[in-house]
Parts: sequence; structure tokens; C-alpha cells
Amino acid sequence: MNHAPPLMLLLAATLGGAALPAAQAAPAARQAPAASATAPVLVTAAQWTQMRAEGARSPLFAKEQQRAEQRVRAMMKAGIDVPVPKDKGGGYTHEQHKRNYQAIQAAGALYRLTGDKAYATFARDLLLGYAKLYPGLGAHPQGRGQIPGRLFWQTLNDSVWLVSAAQGYDAIRDTLSDADRKTIDDNVFRAMADFLSGTPENFDKIHNHATWAVAAVGMTGYVLRDTNYVDKALQGSKRDGSAGFLKQVDQLFSPDGYYEEGPYYQRYALAPFILFANAIERNEPQRGIFKRRDGVLLKAVDALVQSSYGGYFFPINDAILDKGLDTEELVAGIDIAYAQTGDARLLSVAKTQKRVLLSPEGLQVAQALAENKAKPFAFVPTLLRDGPDGTEGALAILRMGGENGQALVMKNTKQGMGHGHFDKLNWLFYDNGQRVVTDYGAARFLNIEAKAGGIYLPENSSWARQTIAHNTLVVNEQSHFGGDWKKGQPLAPTPLLFAVSDDTQIASARMEGAYDGVSFTRTQALLSHPSLGEPVVLDLLRVTGSKAARYDLPLHFNGHIMDVGFKSQSALAARPVLGKANGYQHVWIDAASEPTRDARSLTWLLDGRFYTYRFASTAPSRALIGESGANDPSFNLRREPMLLQRVDGQAATTFYGVLEPHGQYDGTAETVRGANSRIDRLTHYRGKDADVLVLDLAGGKQLAVGIADDPAKGGSHEVSGGGHSWRWDGGWKRFDTGTRTGKDGK
Repeated sequence: MNHAPPLMLLLAATLGGAALPAAQAAPAARQAPAASATAPVLVTAAQWTQMRAEGARSPLFAKEQQRAEQRVRAMMKAGIDVPVPKDKGGGYTHEQHKRNYQAIQAAGALYRLTGDKAYATFARDLLLGYAKLYPGLGAHPQGRGQIPGRLFWQTLNDSVWLVSAAQGYDAIRDTLSDADRKTIDDNVFRAMADFLSGTPENFDKIHNHATWAVAAVGMTGYVLRDTNYVDKALQGSKRDGSAGFLKQVDQLFSPDGYYEEGPYYQRYALAPFILFANAIERNEPQRGIFKRRDGVLLKAVDALVQSSYGGYFFPINDAILDKGLDTEELVAGIDIAYAQTGDARLLSVAKTQKRVLLSPEGLQVAQALAENKAKPFAFVPTLLRDGPDGTEGALAILRMGGENGQALVMKNTKQGMGHGHFDKLNWLFYDNGQRVVTDYGAARFLNIEAKAGGIYLPENSSWARQTIAHNTLVVNEQSHFGGDWKKGQPLAPTPLLFAVSDDTQIASARMEGAYDGVSFTRTQALLSHPSLGEPVVLDLLRVTGSKAARYDLPLHFNGHIMDVGFKSQSALAARPVLGKANGYQHVWIDAASEPTRDARSLTWLLDGRFYTYRFASTAPSRALIGESGANDPSFNLRREPMLLQRVDGQAATTFYGVLEPHGQYDGTAETVRGANSRIDRLTHYRGKDADVLVLDLAGGKQLAVGIADDPAKGGSHEVSGGGHSWRWDGGWKRFDTGTRTGKDGK
């Protein structure tokens, strides 16, 4: 398709091209912005007038305006500073250009909201400074590894600059003299749009970098009334639909709104997706961009909120741990999604953000909050399919106990391109508002110049992405796909099961192709029981290979070890390292046990709650306790504990375990209760085509879960052992002492 925006029906002379056919005339609702070649189009003059009249009556909007005024006034007092780019991320010139685009956007909004021409003049003078600087710039001197930008070390940041500056420029463009307008149009916005759209190796990618680039060029096209830029943004540099924004919407999101690179990058990419979509909706409502693919962009906002715990996003793939629901990108997402849907659940998120856009959408949210329309956002068990057709794995989120109760996350998703980690069937666990079973995320200190200028550190490749840094199977000390993301990209886990009831939530998936000749299936359940203080996590991982191998299963946890429930030899005189490569070189070994088939335990304390992990395997396994941070001369890695189960010389084995939260430690009152586990024993039994895990609970109760080798299939199963026999139909079943019925899975 090659639709031209209705607002381009201004003057052919203005556009430098022929008028559009009458059949494509703009609908009546879009004729107002077409009345002038300079009137604002990203937010209309009428909308600015409404915000100016009503904003002061909505406290959150008024506070946002005040915050912007303070920031911009301080920059106005300091004077215009448009430095020649020289620094990498976190350096002075990098941060100044960032402050400048934020100021241009804010100053444009403040001019419209206050009528104070000083704001428009400041934005104009900043832009004239860039009009002098930008045409003479070449590749950034600190550009490395990726396509260098001109203002910043990478093109991505140039795109972010243009997205923000275009919004501010749109608000003041009609205040400029013809000469100043032409200078800024040509030397800043056209020059930057030409640079971005002229690098197809970035512009035409299906990737968040390209999303920022197409949004920047497309929004520039709307502001300048240039159909060429809008078409390139929507359909790629060739304008044939093979790339561009529409292709990205179709390819990067699953039907459930899950973004391929994971929540951290979904957060980052959400801003250009939502902001540009809003610009499209404002100028070309007939496209129905928010209805595309059954409203996938709006689903993406909901999916992103669901992919969080305690206000922070699940740190999947190259993720920084401190990013959460209050991030500015999600402020834009929540405001615009609420304006499109009226979903009052989103208002509760906005309430926690304590921020709104200085836009019509931000005003709507602020007004709704002032009227107490917010409803709680329901954090519920959710399966977020991955891949454009929803057929390439899934993120399984199991939850009990409300927002800060228990959350079990199984990462059964596809690779996630170059930002993906080698962690198929990895898991995380949250409880009591804390990260309990953890993921390292990214080895990066964003924009901290002392740490390599804020870019990804070498340890991101040598540790954070490697399989040993995650809670999943490692074979022969090699990472999944040999550490090659391009090999892993077409290979996704196969989801086998996702089922939810009042006392049992269960998910299962299988991975083949991570290692040659190796298949592994993992099933995890979140279980509640009257004899247990809190829900527990049950874990079963079956691995089969074509030849004998070393199987390692790490568990990365957060807390202070209270009790090592097995005999081990501690490394006192020297601290050996786990291995030589693939992340193993970054792990110190502090203690190790002899091989055994017996179940063992490890207990730790975190924020006043105890956690006992019972674990075993069907083949003799060693237990090793270690810590990250070895071979780290620049102190780039966090020191975090881990437990490793190791099975040697087997072609097949089954790992199984249960993680139990229990008890309370109150340091203020100096009291301890429930420090001992309420699970007396964990036992595994094997049948012909199924496993049963049995928990003997304190007080004599017993809880068992039967799991078929292929939980996706039906059929009858039977497992016997320990004087008991368990029979069921379907993929799984729960058995409680004294009953012969359970919860059948499908």
C-alpha cells in the first residue's frame, strides 16, 4: 500500500509535488490542520487551547507543567549550548544534546500552554544552533561497533533526538519567520531525516533501532508536510512495504502484544511505536493504526505492565534491573492507550507513575485521576505467546497472592535477536516484593562514563548472556546454540502446557536444537496447600541426549545462606574457578559435595522471609555453591550467589526440586518464626511415560503432582512407588492425601 496522508492535501507547491487525487481527500475532521502550512499537526491548535484552559484544574497535569517550566527556565538562564559532539554515552556533549532535545520538546509545549513567547524563542534559538552545527557533522568520533550517529555515538540516539525535537518544533513552527523556518526545516529536520532514512542497514531493520528511526522520519514528515518522509517511514526506504513501521508492527509483536526482545526492550521500543502511531492516528485516522492486528499496539501496553513485578520489569535478555513502570516510555504508553481505550485499569498505573505527558492524552489521564476513576490493574496468570503468529514459544507468568505475592516466570520464548540471552527454559521467582530466583540481566551501567561510557561491557558477552548465568540446563559447559544468536533465532521452545486453577498453576515447554542431539523438557508449577505457609514452586527438568555428557543446572538466588543441608567441602585456602570459558571463568566455587541421588536442601534468608530449596536428580549429582565475580579485573560484575547441580557421564537424567518460602525474621522485634521448612521430604517416582513428584508435608499431609512426558497430549498414565500408585488421564494431575480426585490438565 502507498497511502498519502490527508494533511498533505495542502498546496502542491508547499510539498514540491503534485496534488493528490480528489478521491483521497481528507475527512472533515482532518481539514483543520490543513488550513495552514505551518499549523501544528502532532497536537492541533484546538487541543493546545483546551489544555491551556483546563490543565491547571488537573493537579497531575499542572505539576507536570510546573516541572517542565523549572527545567526549561534553568536552561534558558544558562544560555544556548550546542556543543560539537565528541563524547561517548554519559559524557558532557552526549548529555548536553540529550538535555537540548528534551528542552526543545518541553519549550514548545510550554509556549502553547502559557502563551509566553520566550519559550518559543528559546526553542527557536536552540534549533538555529543545530542548523549551524549539524550540516558540517560527519560520523561521531566515538562511534563503534554499530552505525555511528552524528550528534551521538550511535544512530539510535540521533533518532531519539529527532522524535523529541519534532514534537517541540511542531508547536512553535508557525511562530517563526519564513527565513528561520526554512533554515531549521532544511538544515536540521530534513538533514537528519535524510541521514536516518539514507542508511537502510539501520532504517530498514526489523528492530527497535529502526523503530526509533522510522518514527523520527515519519513525525518529521508530518510536521514538514512531506509525503516522501511519511511513506518511507511507513513502508521502508524503498517505499514498497518490505520494511518500515507497518512491517515492524506486524513482525515484532506477537498476537498477545509480547515484543520479541523482551520487556526491557519492549519498554524502550514502546515510545516510538506509540508516539508515531498517535501521530498517524491524528493525521491519518482512516489507517486505523490502533486497530491494526486486532489492536496489537494497545495489547503491547497491557502485556508490558503484566511483565512486571513490584513495579519493575522482568529482566529478560539484555535488561537493566532498575527499569520499571515509572519509565518515561511507559508514561507515554499508558497515557495514549488510555485515551484510545478508556481502560480504567491503566489509570492505576498512571497513578503510581505520578507523571503524564503534556499532551491531550496526558490531560485525559490527569482529569480521570482527579475524578477518582482509577481501577486496580489486575496482575493475573498470563501466557504471552511469542513470534508474529504466536507460534514461536511463549512467556509463561504464574501468579498467586496478588501484586506482591508470588510470581513464577518461565522464559520459553524465542531468541530475541542480538539482545537475546542463551537461556531457553530459564525461570525467575518473585515473592514478598523481592527477587528470589534471579536473572543477572545485562552487564551494563547505562550512561555511566566510567564504565566504558555506559555501553554494554565485555562481561555482557562473557557472562550475562551465557547459559551458566541463568537458571537452566547447560551441556558440556557450552552455552545454548554455541553462543551464536543467529543460530538460535529460528529455534524456539515448544509450549506444551499452561493451566490455572485456584490451588495449582502449571506450565511446560520443550527445547530441541539448543545442543546437537539433546532434548530437554521443563515443567514448573505454583502450588498452594493449607499445610504450607506460602505457595511453593515445583520444578521438573527431563533431559535426554544421544551420548553421555556433563549436565549442569544452576540456580541463581538472592539472599544470605542460612543452612547448607548437605555435606560439602569448603574452599578455605584458595578460591577455585568453575571453568575457563562460556561464563564458567566468572564463577568462584566456595563449596562442593560428593555425588549422590539423595535429595538435598539449601536455605537462605531474604527480607525477613526464609527460602528452602530441595533438589535432586535421578543420576548421581554433585552440589556446588559459588559466586559470580571471578576473572573480573575491572570490577564490572555484581557478586551474586549460585547453586549448581552437576551430573557427569549420563545421556539422560531428570532434575527435580521444590522451592518453599516460609517463616519470618523480624530484626526489630528480634523474633523468628517458621524458620524450619514445612516440607519433610521430596521424592520422585518414574513410570513408563510420566513422573510423579511427592511432597511429604509437616503434619502428615501429602501432596503429589503427576506429569506426563508430553503434557500436551492426552492418554492414560500410571506411576507406582513407595507403596502408592497414581493414575490419571491427560498431561498432568494433582493428588492430595485422602482424595482420589485431582485437577486434570489439558
